[in-house]
Amino acid sequence: MSSELDPALLIREHQAGIWRYLRALGCEANEAEDLTQETFLAVLTKPFEYYGKAAAASYLRKVAYHRFISARRRTNKELVTDEFEHIDDNWSRWVESQQNDGSEAVDHLKECMKSLTERARWALEMRFRDKLPRIEIANSLEITEHGAKNLMQRAKQKLRECIENKLS
Repeated sequence: MSSELDPALLIREHQAGIWRYLRALGCEANEAEDLTQETFLAVLTKPFEYYGKAAAASYLRKVAYHRFISARRRTNKELVTDEFEHIDDNWSRWVESQQNDGSEAVDHLKECMKSLTERARWALEMRFRDKLPRIEIANSLEITEHGAKNLMQRAKQKLRECIENKLS
């Protein structure tokens, strides 16, 4: 690690962004906290050259991503790597274009959620907050499983477009 880099400063500047990134990948809050700590430990216990805030953020996200994938494999949780890669690509693009820790994207997500119908919001909350399977969501909404899938796909697409419009 470069002697010019203050580890406490590195953590202060990037901790919130790494935690938000891990949450976007699907971590529960406590898991995101653990993986964030593991990320910084991994980076700070081996040689690390500091090339600026943006490069450090990108490197930390890469380390956090690999820690996340490893944790998923250790616990035998389902991995949909195409989805993770899509989230990772979008997160990197948003954060780098805004030059922040992702808090602006999170704020936009909260705002964009308000534009969804109550039914769509409820479906996404059951899926991503409550981790319910699609069949249970369908039963709660009194629709078919295929209908629940379509509802959530349309809602996610609307959120994606809303956030991209706000960030561009």
